[in-house]
Amino acid sequence: MIERLFLSHPRSVGESYREHAATAARFGFTMMLGGAACIVHAVLPFAFPRTASDAVKRLYAQMKARQPAFSAERPAFQAPEWQIEYEI
Repeated sequence: MIERLFLSHPRSVGESYREHAATAARFGFTMMLGGAACIVHAVLPFAFPRTASDAVKRLYAQMKARQPAFSAERPAFQAPEWQIEYEI
């Protein structure tokens, strides 16, 4: 049970428990800072106009680079079929 709960996922991405914990914590901290920048930007539109979007792009690129199989999978976000525009 300990194996499944704590070690299965880190091993599936080629990391030890500690490596995975450090990476996840760094990603989480970056997202928290980006979220705080979004909240400030909501009130003061001139402040942090690209901070959060740049952080998301940087994290996504880092995740893709760390996991070669990740880039072969379906995108993390894909618009629903009814939202996709087609040229006629």
